[in-house]
Amino acid sequence: MRAGLIAGALLLAGTPAMAALSPAERRMTQSVEAGYEPAIGLLETLVNQNSGSMNFAGVKAVADMLRPEFEALGFTVTWQPMDAAKRAGHLIAVHKGRAGTTKMLLIGHLDTVFEPDSPFQTFERTGDLAKGPGVADDKGGVVTMLLALKAMQAAGTLKNANIEVVLTGDEEDSGEPISVARADLIQAGKRADVALDFEGLSVEDGRDMGSIARRSSNSWTLTATGKSGHSSGIFSASAGDGAVYELARIIVAFRKELPEPNLTFNVGLIGGGQSADVDKDGVRIAVTGKTNIIPPIAVAKGDFRTLSEEQTARVRDKMQAIVGAGHLPGTSASIAFDMGYPSMAPTAGNRALLAKLNGVNADLGLATMPELDPLKRGAGDISFVSQDVDGLIGLGVTSTGDHSPAEQADLSSMKRQAKRAAILMSRLATEKGRK
Repeated sequence: MRAGLIAGALLLAGTPAMAALSPAERRMTQSVEAGYEPAIGLLETLVNQNSGSMNFAGVKAVADMLRPEFEALGFTVTWQPMDAAKRAGHLIAVHKGRAGTTKMLLIGHLDTVFEPDSPFQTFERTGDLAKGPGVADDKGGVVTMLLALKAMQAAGTLKNANIEVVLTGDEEDSGEPISVARADLIQAGKRADVALDFEGLSVEDGRDMGSIARRSSNSWTLTATGKSGHSSGIFSASAGDGAVYELARIIVAFRKELPEPNLTFNVGLIGGGQSADVDKDGVRIAVTGKTNIIPPIAVAKGDFRTLSEEQTARVRDKMQAIVGAGHLPGTSASIAFDMGYPSMAPTAGNRALLAKLNGVNADLGLATMPELDPLKRGAGDISFVSQDVDGLIGLGVTSTGDHSPAEQADLSSMKRQAKRAAILMSRLATEKGRK
């Protein structure tokens, strides 16, 4: 009898949260539980198919595996080749629901950082933990997305939902020009009211975090030139200071003058001498020279990351000004920028969307998700649509060791993430659209 009273008390303790869910939402939670093991089976199949960004056939093979999954849910699926950007392509799936309601864009990716020559190739599971290339980033996220959509279908809430899915094939190594590689995603963002990113969930001190911002990722190449000559003439009026000192002047000025909140900047590659030749991939500098020759050329490459496009423009202008002013005697310098992933600022609209997700958490009996410090989140595809749509990041599984042979997913996080996503999307689907 005592055991029965305790069990009853525990049941009642859980009742208020579950009572806040509608019958359809409770059906979704049940569907996620029932679909957990089949979802892991799909994840294993996807992980065991190599889809390194440059393995075009492998990326397409993963897309072909996913096509029937989306088609079974009533999506119209297309494959958008990316030959023009020298990448495999993107999978795009569209579900048309009730006119005038919220249009949702779901974002994930097919590729991984592990190419066919990587020794890390297979799925290995131990209980609710699994290792494998892309098991979290982002095949685990894509499977979580599908588990949520299947739960919506089981509960009858998918039929009226307007959803467009874009799974890029080159998130880990974007094709160029970026205007071509991300054209389909950008256009989808212009159509959408809300964007949901199914990359990994961030967890801090055991607590799930809400992510509403991502910093940009931009590269720069600094080139300094000077007069070549015998080192005995360095600093003279005729020889000047040489390219290496000019390069050093600029880099020191960057360190002193650029720092501000939410900005990081890095010098990742540097070389100077009689010659300094950057390879076609921009990752190596071949240098020649001698200790007794004043170097006529020096090159440095690095990146900078910002939290808003306003900050990006301001920092870029400041770097340009430092490079262009105060040249050392007999030298000159120039800087070129490669604007990669834009920033996703922490807007009021993003915060409002996180508040809706926390409403779902409360009804599921889950803890509130605080805002994650954006400095702890890398660049990602959702940033390409952040100027046009409110968004949330990190609806995939939580993991450790991403981008390394230690990549490991906490599979159990798929359940709560799929429940959150299914209920949030179902609620959004009943709201009036803004576009």
